[in-house]
Amino acid sequence: MRSTSLCEQGSTDGRAERVKCAGVSCFTFSMKINENTMLEGQRVLLVPYNAEHVPRYHEWMKSPELQQLTASEPLTLEQEYDMQRSWREDDDSTESSVFALKTTPDYQAETTFHNTVDFPECTFIILDTQKWADPSVDEETCMLGDVNIFLTDSTDPSLAELEVMIAEESYRGKGIGKEVTLMMMRYGVKKLGIKRFQAKIGLDNHTSIAMFKKLHFQEVSVCQVFKEVTLELTVDESVQKTLLEEVQMKERDYRQTCSGRRAQKGQNDTQAS
Repeated sequence: MRSTSLCEQGSTDGRAERVKCAGVSCFTFSMKINENTMLEGQRVLLVPYNAEHVPRYHEWMKSPELQQLTASEPLTLEQEYDMQRSWREDDDSTESSVFALKTTPDYQAETTFHNTVDFPECTFIILDTQKWADPSVDEETCMLGDVNIFLTDSTDPSLAELEVMIAEESYRGKGIGKEVTLMMMRYGVKKLGIKRFQAKIGLDNHTSIAMFKKLHFQEVSVCQVFKEVTLELTVDESVQKTLLEEVQMKERDYRQTCSGRRAQKGQNDTQAS
């Protein structure tokens, strides 16, 4: 996935809006830590980025609006497949950070940083839970956006960035971005030990600014050059308790869940014939 993608929340007039989020803490993770992880929320599923997702993602990124919001250049379909393969196949020992991550029972991450060559990244595709529940619906049809969490500074393992894009217009302005953001914050706190989050939001993106302030983010700076405001939230004991106990999310084995879904589709097809 493109490291320049942005966190987007829906606007009241249906236009895409831009949010860029970052988490800062002492944590480390492998580039493919989530390659078999499915995160299940109330309305969305977060699944690893696979080859079957590429055609839909490629169609999204033909949009001039999304290209502008994500600061991305249009790629060919073949280039999109190459990017997806690089994420799935990169050798962790050479192209991602060499980290040791240990999570204690109270979710306090103990980490050791050794070295990094590339930016470790966790990429998820966002799916509509209700559509995905029907095994006759292919996964590509369920796609509505993507989310990434990754280290942005190879010399500073304490800095992580969270990016969310709601690409399908029909899902904007419905709180989906908020749900995904909270899920990724919970995942970051529990799995990666993130202790502080930042959100850098365009000054004209009033909807997203309001959303983050409702999540208790505080304004810390305004950059007129880039026309953006920086909001920040420190993950204290109260915030951690809220994320871990109140954000509804289950972690599942992605391959096993997909296998069960295919089996159910086969049974349904047999019964229908």
